[in-house]
Amino acid sequence: MHQPASTELPPAGSSPRPMASGDEHREEEEYGDAATMGVLRDLYAGYAWADVAELEPASGAGRVRVRVRGAAQAVRAVGRRVAFLVLRQGPATVQCVVSGGGDGGGMARFAAGLSRESVVDVAGVVSLPREPVRGTTQQLVEIQVEKLHCISRAVPNLPIGVDDAARSEEDVTRAKAAGEQLVHVGQDKRLDYRVIDLRTAANQAIFRVQCQVENVFRQVLLSEGFVGIHTPKLIGGSSEGGAAVFKLDYNGQAACLAQSPQLHKQMAVCGGFGRVFEVGPVFRAEDSNTHRHLCEFVGLDVEMALRDHYSEARTMAAILSCIDLCCCCLGSLKLFDITDPSSLLYVAGYLGTTLRLDYDEGIRMLQEAGVHVDPMGDLNTEAEKKLGELVRDKYDTEFYMLCRYPSAVRPFYTMPCSDDPRYSCSFDVFVRGEEIISGAQRVHVPELLAAQAEARGIDVGTIAAYIDSFRYGAPPHGGFGVGLERVVMLFCGLGNIRKTSLFPRDPRRLAP
Repeated sequence: MHQPASTELPPAGSSPRPMASGDEHREEEEYGDAATMGVLRDLYAGYAWADVAELEPASGAGRVRVRVRGAAQAVRAVGRRVAFLVLRQGPATVQCVVSGGGDGGGMARFAAGLSRESVVDVAGVVSLPREPVRGTTQQLVEIQVEKLHCISRAVPNLPIGVDDAARSEEDVTRAKAAGEQLVHVGQDKRLDYRVIDLRTAANQAIFRVQCQVENVFRQVLLSEGFVGIHTPKLIGGSSEGGAAVFKLDYNGQAACLAQSPQLHKQMAVCGGFGRVFEVGPVFRAEDSNTHRHLCEFVGLDVEMALRDHYSEARTMAAILSCIDLCCCCLGSLKLFDITDPSSLLYVAGYLGTTLRLDYDEGIRMLQEAGVHVDPMGDLNTEAEKKLGELVRDKYDTEFYMLCRYPSAVRPFYTMPCSDDPRYSCSFDVFVRGEEIISGAQRVHVPELLAAQAEARGIDVGTIAAYIDSFRYGAPPHGGFGVGLERVVMLFCGLGNIRKTSLFPRDPRRLAP
């Protein structure tokens, strides 16, 4: 069933030895390498499964006996008969005191021989430590271990260490200034071994925040009468225009991965749903090795029928953007080692009503600041950041909306302004000088739609079904798209979008 207690690690792939008798039999029931889950279930009878984050000592005279499974984050032996094991489960950690295994301290020696990141089962009594435990999330409780079994041994020499991956460049710089030498693992290497990198406390928090952002997005839209949909990701032509598409062969037909759900979410509105949203993958074949671009990301998309004006879509975008996300994320944010709380979006400041600027006004602000920009062209990254600084200084907010972009820089399906067709009924939402939401009213007149597509060099034949859908009766409508990873990057004050993608795909990375 288990390996016999030993100071030596069993060779990889070795078979468990048969159960011994007498004292050895008892010791193997207390600790060892697990052979089957079923046997452990019997050995751990009387211990209740527990989560590390929810451990609490007994309130009365009773003893809380628990069973916990996690990773061996650190092990420290104290003499021959005592070892301290830090057990990690997700983002939570607890100290386990190992002192059993007979008079010889066999269990302590077994614990000391565990390789870091090995998966173990611990059973014991939840107790109060003599003093708060430093270096664990559970500081006011510890586990007095009565049984310890290794479920899966990690290799002795990991390609990267969790502690090393968790260090920031700032940590290493401060240590160097103090005369200490710390290992720093660069981002590329962390991404190469992403499975280990994801175990750091910061990454555990980032993706819990991301989950909550997506959850809030869904909840708000459902409460506003929107219907969740799923559109195809294999389409016959470009959905955004341009050459940034991943092309493929689809049973002998030319096809590509959808750059957005744009065409089909509009068709869904024409299909009578009125208000729709989608959370799904988006693909962009852009050779952009920047801090904010990915070739595959999660799009949060909205489309809605309009009654009077495209400002209705702008209002919905503002509602979603101004949600107090930290109400649902604070538990996860506590896991960040944040020394400057202003790095979080919820204190970055935005006005009671979202600041809205026309594109012309933004151009004027940049020109007055000495920035050369084309008044009818698009803003590059540097100009957007500069405008964000100017808006912050003038209006005391890092959250604003820029409206009425030039028609020439928006997709072919964007509705021109009725008073001046050189401009469009469009808007972008910015946070800290970076765009997080892009939206507009759409063209619902098929003849105008076809003409604008042709003017952008799009083969109308590849989107004929899309254009035809507006010939059967189509309400005025508009919507917007949000990049989930970019929102989380800005919300958490992170410097690179790859930190908010579970397994990022950029122009150079296709693994793991």
